[in-house]
Amino acid sequence: MNNILVFGASGQLGHCLKRVTENSGISNIVFPDESSANILNQQAINILFDEYKPAYCINCAAYTAVDKAEDNIDLARKINKDGAANLAKACKQYNTILIHISTDFVFEGNVPRLLNEEDPAKPLSVYGLTKLEGEQDIITFADKYYILRTSWLYSEFGNNFVKTMLRLGKEKDQLRIIADQIGTPTYGIDLAKAILQIIESGKTDYGIYHYSNEGVASWFDFTKAIFDLTDIITEVLPITTDQYPTPARRPAYSVMDKSKIKSTFDMSIPYWRDSLKDCIAALI
Repeated sequence: MNNILVFGASGQLGHCLKRVTENSGISNIVFPDESSANILNQQAINILFDEYKPAYCINCAAYTAVDKAEDNIDLARKINKDGAANLAKACKQYNTILIHISTDFVFEGNVPRLLNEEDPAKPLSVYGLTKLEGEQDIITFADKYYILRTSWLYSEFGNNFVKTMLRLGKEKDQLRIIADQIGTPTYGIDLAKAILQIIESGKTDYGIYHYSNEGVASWFDFTKAIFDLTDIITEVLPITTDQYPTPARRPAYSVMDKSKIKSTFDMSIPYWRDSLKDCIAALI
């Protein structure tokens, strides 16, 4: 296997990739620091591509502050759209396969059914819009790419919902959590393994794919499961989206159909509660 170059190595998924590759003994994967791997700097990107001549480029870099993006549209667009375009152009120039991480937030999520890759994207937020624009630029500028849409990402690394709930559960006697937004929590370690499985397959079935853990949950269900797996006894009360307004609108139902990625890569995907147990065990 030739070199794999990771952008956004200091983020949550970057750390998950490091953990999985260390445990798998994969040594030909490069995690440059942000100072040399700035996706907004085409020259810096080309310098890295010149040095490592990667067969694969994994883009984990993104502006993911969903609510802040509503007031920082230019920055969100630069990172999520222009940065993705810069990598796509470099990948085409160097004949590199791009693996790019996108999101379920590209969907409106107003219909309670599984969303497949062919369903029309209609984002409700600046974050979702700029991630969709990044997808579109990759399709325009790159020949060989995998766009992986994922949802509700968490792990033992970085800032995420699981770690926030564990902290709040120790600080609060009662929490009010949204129960009418439905999706699927996704363990970053599982997503990292899926990315490496795609690479190791050597297949060339390029395009958009959906990946999350199996199953369905609300944020309320997710929180209850987190507390059930720990000794936290904080009371959790279900509320509606209207009772907790946020600057950015979220999809009400964004459970994704994973049939395509499972059949193409003969991939088995863990159930979300089973993966949550693994993450909690790692954190504890």
